[in-house]
Amino acid sequence: MRRSTAGRATEHTEEHGQEHESALAAHSWNKARERTRGGTLSKHEHEYEHEHEYEHEAGLGDGREHGRDAGQSSSARQDGPGADEWSTRHSVLRTARRTAALVNVLCDAAPTVAAVEAVLREYGETDPLHLSADGVEEMRAAAVSLREVFAAPDTDTAAHRLNRLLAAGCGPLRLTSHGGGTPWHPHLDSDDAAPWGEWFLASSCMALTVLLWDRQRPPGGLCASPSCAHVYLAVGPGTARRYCSRRCATRERVAHHRRAKRPGPA
Repeated sequence: MRRSTAGRATEHTEEHGQEHESALAAHSWNKARERTRGGTLSKHEHEYEHEHEYEHEAGLGDGREHGRDAGQSSSARQDGPGADEWSTRHSVLRTARRTAALVNVLCDAAPTVAAVEAVLREYGETDPLHLSADGVEEMRAAAVSLREVFAAPDTDTAAHRLNRLLAAGCGPLRLTSHGGGTPWHPHLDSDDAAPWGEWFLASSCMALTVLLWDRQRPPGGLCASPSCAHVYLAVGPGTARRYCSRRCATRERVAHHRRAKRPGPA
């Protein structure tokens, strides 16, 4: 959360209930599908089933919709669903997902203000955003640095790269409520109105640091598909994830199958 906004506590509580029911239904359907297939889900599909189970246990849905309530009013700061959305587990994963989404759009050849604003809105920032081309360039520089954390081959390397970013671009830890508009939560940027690049780097470093600390693994990785350059979060249990999306995993599985079926040289 970069700026305080008006709350939508009642609407969000209803949305959260519907989303949780949807997550339960999807979880049950995935389990039934696995049983129907006789436990023959491919390795790629298992990566996404495991991650969904992690999110289901955390009550996260797809990990993105909760960002829309990132600016709850002070009246929503109480025990219950509204307060739970600001728990460490929810807010860290939500911020980390936003980090991955922004790194992907900002590392495109020519990221536009509109494209970056669309991701920011999806993860909870509200209009007016006042994002300029210069702001996008600042965020792009931060994204290039953050991508190196996702590209780290092991936990030690990811930790060292995060430490460099924390030392170079993040200030002392502070708590803010954005003028009473949100529950108290930590920031590493210098001010609630810090430049976009500073805010993006600081909030991302904090989320990725907590994920690495909590899991003792790199917080994410680079998609293994040769035709994709996206980063992804690795938050599920089980085997290490290799692809940014089910689409990339399926495409590579199909390509591998086709290569395997080609006749060899005569």
